This record gives sequence, C-alpha cells and structure tokens, in this order.
Amino acid sequence: MEIKNVTILGAGVLGSQIAWQSAFYGFRVTVYDIDDKALEAAEKKHQEYASYFKAKRNASDEAIQNTFARLSYTLNLEEAVKDADITSESVPEVLDIKKDFYRKLADAAPEKTIFTTNSSLMVPSQYAAETGRPEKFLAMHFANPIWDANIAEIMGHPGTDKNIFDEVVTFSKAIGMVPIPLFKEQSGYVINTLLSPLLAAAGNLFFNGVADYKTIDKTWIISTGAKSGPFGIMDLVGMQTMYHVMMLKAKQMNDAEAMKRAEAIKTNFIDKGKMGISSGEGFYKYPNPEYQSPDFLK
Repeated sequence: MEIKNVTILGAGVLGSQIAWQSAFYGFRVTVYDIDDKALEAAEKKHQEYASYFKAKRNASDEAIQNTFARLSYTLNLEEAVKDADITSESVPEVLDIKKDFYRKLADAAPEKTIFTTNSSLMVPSQYAAETGRPEKFLAMHFANPIWDANIAEIMGHPGTDKNIFDEVVTFSKAIGMVPIPLFKEQSGYVINTLLSPLLAAAGNLFFNGVADYKTIDKTWIISTGAKSGPFGIMDLVGMQTMYHVMMLKAKQMNDAEAMKRAEAIKTNFIDKGKMGISSGEGFYKYPNPEYQSPDFLK
C-alpha cells in the first residue's frame, strides 16, 4: 500500500511536530484532537514552525505554502480517519485512556489503516487487542524536536505483520526520519532506556540536596559537550511526561521516593503551569534559557 494520507491523533507537542513534518515532506495530513484549544494551539505552532523552517532550514515560501495546503484540523474522529493510510497516536500516557481510545479508533478507521503509537512508556502489546487489527499495529516513536533529533524508533509486538513493520520503516524515511528498528518490545525504546538513568541520577542529586539543578546541568554540559543538562532535558520532555514516568515507576516498583518526586513535579511545576519549554517555563525560562548563555558555564 502506498501511504498518502496521514492522521495525527493528539495535537500536543509531538503530535503537532509529526503533523508538520509529514506535511512538509509531501503527505496529506489531518490533525485530530478532542479539544478545540489544542487544535488552535497546534495551528499556532505550525505558524511558528513555518518561520523556523524558513529561517533555519532554508525552506522556500512555496514549500511552506504547500505544507499548509496539506494540513487540515478536526474535532471529529470519523472525519479524521476516513481516508487515513496511517495514524500516529499521541494521547495521554494512561493505559485505560489508550485502550478506550483504540476501541473507538478501531470502529472509525477503514480496514486499510495502519495504526502507530507514539507512546514513550508503554509497549504495543499492552493495548494491541483493543485496536481490532493487531497485525497492523506497532509503535513509531519520535524524539523532541523531531527535525533535530530525527529518529523514528519502530517497535512491533509479537502479532505485528512483518510487511507492515517494513512499510512503517519506509514511511519514516519518507518524512525525513532515521528509522531505529527494535527487534523486541522494550519500554523506553532505545533513547529513553539510555536517557532515564541520567534523569533519575540528576533527580537523586537534586531532591537529596546534593547540588542545585544549575550546578548539575553545568557539570554535564562541561564534561560531555552536550547542548543541555538533565534538567534542560526535563523541560524539553515536559513536566506532564516526567510526572507520568515517575508515577508509573512508583506504582510498578512500589517506589516511595518516585511518588514523592512525582508529587513535587505536580505541585511545583504542573499546578503552576510550568510545563517546560511548551509553556515557556520549567526549571528554566524560555525561549532563552540560562544554560544557553556563555556565562552559564563559567
């Protein structure tokens, strides 16, 4: 099957990026969300991405105009998926929400549609049955921002059809991604399996009062040459995702410390609207965080 029509299910930070990237590379894209404010925010983000692509990625006015022409937005799930060849789902990282959503999606989507999840925490087999087409369901996971960290981690479950897996690998290349195929299910894929221990270690240092977050980030940046430290990465990942990660660890491992940290993230950040880069403030303020200043490393 030739993939032409892409539906993005969830218009948040990554959903809006996947939509823009897919449209920029020539695919017709429909963006779906249950919240009209989320769709409005996605449209605003797409205006920002247009300016960024023109200024930083040498995109022509024609390419930007064509990208916008390929994008549409809807609150109606049936309308969103009626012509979909492939979907990319980025709904909240809560298993019951995922399962309920896929039951509705299975009823709405045509038989041809390939379902992919962008879940960072869960593996496809946890809700493959709810898709109604487990052989056409797998993970295609993106990092943030996807045009710089341009990997697409492709992970099936035991029931995924190998031909569908290969189609998704091909599609990921077609939208400018470097496919990262996984041979078996792994929560966290490759990137988050590597990243999680770093963020956990940074959290230990900070929450136990060993060092403040700026000192920890400074140490990491100077020592490794990285663009940002672990707390800058947390801002990029977003506090909502950090909260869900910590809550999942707390519940799965009966980890009291993880529960305390989840509650601290909620109280000190989420409840105050400090969601990270997406809201303009997390540990740092954006768009010009301190760690990008030359004086930060002195």
